[in-house]
Amino acid sequence: MACMNNAQPHAADKPLSFTLPDGSVKTYPAPVTGEALAASIGAGLAKAALAIKLDGRLLDLTTMLTQSGAIEVITRKSPEALDLIRHSTAHIMAQAVQELFPNTQVTIGPSIEDGFYYDFARDEPFSLEDLPKIEARMHEIVARNLPITRRVMTRPQAVDFFSKKGEKYKVELIKELPADETITLYGQGDWVDLCRGPHVPTTGAIGQAFKLTKLAGAYWRGDSKNEMLQRIYGTAWADEKQLKAYLEMIKEAEKRDHRRLGRELDLFHFQDEAPGQVFWHPNGWILYSALMAYMRRKIEACGYVEINTPQMMDSSFWKASGHWDKYRPNMFVINEEGHENPFALKPMSCPGGAQVYLSNSRSYRHLPLRMAEFGHVVRREASGARHGLMRVQAFTQDDAHIYCRPDQLEDEVIAMCDLIKEVYTDLGLADSITIHFSTRPPEHIGTKEDWDRAEDALKHVCERINMKWVLNEGDGAFYAPKLDFVIKDAIGRDWQCGTIQVDMNMPRRLGLSYIGEDGQKHIPNMVHRAILGSIERFIGVMIEHYAGKFPLWLAPVQVAVCTITSDANSYAQEVYEKLKAVGLRTVLDIRGEKINAKVRDHSLQKIPLLFVVGKKESETNSITLRRLGGQAQEICTLDEALALAKTESTPPDLRG
Repeated sequence: MACMNNAQPHAADKPLSFTLPDGSVKTYPAPVTGEALAASIGAGLAKAALAIKLDGRLLDLTTMLTQSGAIEVITRKSPEALDLIRHSTAHIMAQAVQELFPNTQVTIGPSIEDGFYYDFARDEPFSLEDLPKIEARMHEIVARNLPITRRVMTRPQAVDFFSKKGEKYKVELIKELPADETITLYGQGDWVDLCRGPHVPTTGAIGQAFKLTKLAGAYWRGDSKNEMLQRIYGTAWADEKQLKAYLEMIKEAEKRDHRRLGRELDLFHFQDEAPGQVFWHPNGWILYSALMAYMRRKIEACGYVEINTPQMMDSSFWKASGHWDKYRPNMFVINEEGHENPFALKPMSCPGGAQVYLSNSRSYRHLPLRMAEFGHVVRREASGARHGLMRVQAFTQDDAHIYCRPDQLEDEVIAMCDLIKEVYTDLGLADSITIHFSTRPPEHIGTKEDWDRAEDALKHVCERINMKWVLNEGDGAFYAPKLDFVIKDAIGRDWQCGTIQVDMNMPRRLGLSYIGEDGQKHIPNMVHRAILGSIERFIGVMIEHYAGKFPLWLAPVQVAVCTITSDANSYAQEVYEKLKAVGLRTVLDIRGEKINAKVRDHSLQKIPLLFVVGKKESETNSITLRRLGGQAQEICTLDEALALAKTESTPPDLRG
């Protein structure tokens, strides 16, 4: 892997001062290594040290520190430790592979969320049976406790070194590095790799809390025109306890996989003739429609008007907005003879919504104007990136664009934050919400002044609202800073769903204006807002969060009426009709099966309520109530049962 070590430039010996996290200062008469600095603080810290962080930059322990600054010794308990461990474990895996399969070439192997991978070039494919062998060799390499060392080479030296090893992919990477970049190699024992680092100090420092998880194919440099490589994924953690918890979570996630539950609950399917597009079955469409109806009521109550814009428009709209240059490879484009510009199927709703704004003259009295659109959009996704409902090519986005005056901006964004929190609370996903405040990225459009104003507004919002937030520098959209809402599901996974983007650029580019109180034209602020994001993806998240056991108001089938004996069939039909009459989604089961079989079947379909009736219930005008997942039975009158079911099935926004 090619990453650069942030070694400090050498300077003449002079006293150096380093400020520790507790505010204390350590002073040294001359440059000192991170390893020596840790040892001077304490033997225990030196033993636990994995790396150091100087003024926010991670460095190897062997780095000679020649400049004063804020210093932190990174240990296994530090937030930065996992990336270091995973990055180094990727190297351990590559070494193990090349020891076991000598003719294999290594290419690129980064740390990723929850783990790492490495791509290998090998004529013979790996098999799942190879993973335990590779993993066992990795444990051996860790036990060797080899020092991990860094060395610098010139470009010709590095090319020659890897050419002699037959590593053509490394040679290609080296030749493409910027001319002024320092070329560094990291080695452990006789094994060496091209890498910027930093790394943990020894192979033993990685620990034994890792596991290889799967095999996949991957094109070199991500380009389908290049060679197909073999990718091995793994996970690594600071200790065995964390690894065990992660593996248990993965096991639980497999049980909750929305694709499997989608089949079992008859919600949806995919097929090759419509790649990345959902075929919704009746049960799935009921769930989808119930969620959409709820969202429409919520936004209407908050003063939004709903619009709908065309699915296909002239590409000039996306060129004007700035999307064309950025997203053109992900658009479905149609060239029509006789038309000057190509058409594009709508990948996002912003330009279309702006045309609705432009259709009338606007005054400051008309603002804020909150326009919502459940826009059906299409985006080209590589087949390998598609993943059930989580990554599709056609989806509906609960988009909205709010046009407002500068004096209204902060209050409007705060109202959006409140609305998003209300929705997540109603949907049972508000136990852990973290807002990621993302600022100007390196590649962006617009002026610094506009970006500064937008970022200042969002910073003030974060300071005013009572919600957890973190700064995510440089990760904003190319046209606007944003607040991304990250939620945790029932098994602790993070999902980024809602977003608020304060856009000072697009209104100017698209020619939006309003007449101010002074009678002059002004450019409105434009706020992009999504709560669920992709409706399809959000339903996938909910399926996995609830493991298919939806709240009563969302469940495709809410009540199953089951008979114990056939002489209760006519009464069961009466119960069924009364449930339907009060709006409950109900099925009637008068099969000649035993009641235990019926209970099992409807439990597998995750139906929340079972109304069980037999001869006794028909004679007393009552039912026996059973709830999904529970063993208790409750006998109540039919009227009581109807009232209970109607109350509990009421959507949260309609409850008194």
